[in-house]
Amino acid sequence: MGENREWNVKKIMVCLKRVVDYNVRIRLRPDGSGVVTDGVKMSVNPFDEIALEEALRIREGGSPVEILVVSIGPADCQQQLRTGLAMGADRALLIESDIQVEPLIAAKAILKVIEREQPDLVLLGKQAIDDDCNQTGQMLAALWQRPQATFASKLEIVDGRATVTREVDAGLEVINVDLPAVVTTDLRLNEPRYVKLPDIMKAKKKPLQTESLASLGIDLEPRIRVLKYEEPAPRQKGVMVADVDALVAALRDKGIFN
Repeated sequence: MGENREWNVKKIMVCLKRVVDYNVRIRLRPDGSGVVTDGVKMSVNPFDEIALEEALRIREGGSPVEILVVSIGPADCQQQLRTGLAMGADRALLIESDIQVEPLIAAKAILKVIEREQPDLVLLGKQAIDDDCNQTGQMLAALWQRPQATFASKLEIVDGRATVTREVDAGLEVINVDLPAVVTTDLRLNEPRYVKLPDIMKAKKKPLQTESLASLGIDLEPRIRVLKYEEPAPRQKGVMVADVDALVAALRDKGIFN
């Protein structure tokens, strides 16, 4: 985390999304209307778990930080928020909703919480593994009119500024942003800690507040309409070639190059 000087960070808000566990084989409903979730193991989105781990490491670096975890979704999301509390968050907030929450609605809802909580830093995963949208953090920063640093693989906070190493197509990019800011986390930022049973028991006593999405007074009109879910095309069987010349010929036959 680097040398600990004046952090000037008193509150960090971490957004957690409930998703189908990454180890579960995804199955579609017969009518193609969505993914089967009944009886399926659900977990914290892995990228969001990394975001929470980073918040905990900032606090453990010597800064007296309060960590708030926030989730939007059905009542069952309390399970994932309790996981966040067991990891070490101080309190949790569930914005309860039975509708499908798309990125813009999520960003608007999170902004309402930000206006009330006034965090110095908002952390969330770069994307969720269920929809892979990679939009909520960017939309939130735009609505909040605060700096953003996406795809973070390293984060250092000193004197009220965040130095973020970003993973980009060309390699790594280092930027500095003033706080408050939005930072979205990538896989290589850290490895989340294992939650122990005593921590799970302690988490049951930590505060978990619930309020409805409708009570926030935001526009809930969806901008995205999903027509149908389909399985990806089956992967074609591979072909063994004898040598490089045969490989080149096979690629040429497929039209990959002339």
